[in-house]
Amino acid sequence: MPKYRIYPTLLDSFTQYERAEADYEQYYGWSENPSISLEEFCAQREKELIDRINRVPFESEAADRGTVFNELVDCLVERRQPRKDITVERYEGVNGAMVKASFKDHEFIFPRHIIQSFANYYHGALTQQFVSAILPTEYGDVELYGFIDELMPLSVHDIKTTGSYAVGKYYDHTQHLVYPYCLMQQGNEVFHFQYDIAVFNSKGAVDSICNEVYLFRPERDVPLLREKVEAFIRFLEEHRSEITDKKVFGGENITNH
Repeated sequence: MPKYRIYPTLLDSFTQYERAEADYEQYYGWSENPSISLEEFCAQREKELIDRINRVPFESEAADRGTVFNELVDCLVERRQPRKDITVERYEGVNGAMVKASFKDHEFIFPRHIIQSFANYYHGALTQQFVSAILPTEYGDVELYGFIDELMPLSVHDIKTTGSYAVGKYYDHTQHLVYPYCLMQQGNEVFHFQYDIAVFNSKGAVDSICNEVYLFRPERDVPLLREKVEAFIRFLEEHRSEITDKKVFGGENITNH
């Protein structure tokens, strides 16, 4: 049994925690009277990370938009109806066919041709593919796991939605390390990884579609991944008493992935 079970979003949240001081300087360094102190900002980042580990529910319209967009793309790829908690209405807008999707307390509107273009690109892909693999570390075996949005024969794709984009935005994320590593351990050397990004403006319309491409190189990237995981494990052990969801500690109280 692995000693720890970790998925990419936890590692990404840990990265946010690690760079709290740099982000504070970026957001508030110009202000003579910032609305929050550095100590408060760092404490907030720490709480957000622990809440993420503990799977504390949170509301995020941006996250819900991403969930809905991904599901609508998968529906076209798989030629099926949306899942039951997402209600979809199609109508003709001023600029063409539109899709209105209701999820939780939000309504999202997407141009039909944007969803279709993503689905066309992923023609024949395997959607939401669960992968896992063991990563040996100095603290014991770690199970890395997660769901690949779109798995193509020669490439791995992760769909992102965002309100703003700059080149390299997802460089510090770990999907492009974790998923190729898991596939490699399963005997599938799919080293081309691509973030496919829909950029929405303040009115909810798509401004642009961008891509970030990474090539997984085991000799370079496995040590980087191990370093990140081991740093996160040190955080886990230092805060073990605050962590109520024991799944991250090797599988205690696990009901599902």
